[in-house]
Amino acid sequence: MLIENEFEVAASPDKVWAFFQDVPALAPCLPGASITQVVDENNYKGEVVSKVGPVTLKFNGTAEIVERDVANRRIVIQAAGGESKGKGQAEVKLDVKLQPGGRGTRVKVKQDLVMSGAIAQYGRGMVSDIMTVMMKAFATAIEANIQAKDQGRAAVAAQSVGGVGVAISAAKLALKRLVGRLLGLRAWYS
Repeated sequence: MLIENEFEVAASPDKVWAFFQDVPALAPCLPGASITQVVDENNYKGEVVSKVGPVTLKFNGTAEIVERDVANRRIVIQAAGGESKGKGQAEVKLDVKLQPGGRGTRVKVKQDLVMSGAIAQYGRGMVSDIMTVMMKAFATAIEANIQAKDQGRAAVAAQSVGGVGVAISAAKLALKRLVGRLLGLRAWYS
């Protein structure tokens, strides 16, 4: 499934691009993600722990930078992993493009996600909503880390969005989508 998000970071495209090149610093900006081993400048091992309501999923896997387009500030990362309790597998191809934006840099993220096993039972809408919540936390953490680096302060990890909070936020997004559809149908029938 293809999920697209975009956000702005209050920093220049050059600073944001430089930050995206430092994968060990970038990974903790995604809630629950961490790098466990740097294999080389393009290959990493890591884990992602995600909690949605009462369900906690822990994925161990690999990530590879498969394309870096410096001129167009575009990076493509291929990641794959398995859930530690055997609940399934996930693969994602992240295509990230940076452009000058209103507050500094507009970041466009395309995620081509493939899930299998028990985790695949989550619906497209729910997965998309959870990724939207996670991208908001990701954006906030990137901006905070760039500012911290500029000010000589220590890096900060992303604020957790797990558990009930992410479920509630995702449910709110789903409700907004449903209300929008119902209003659209009402207007169509009028």
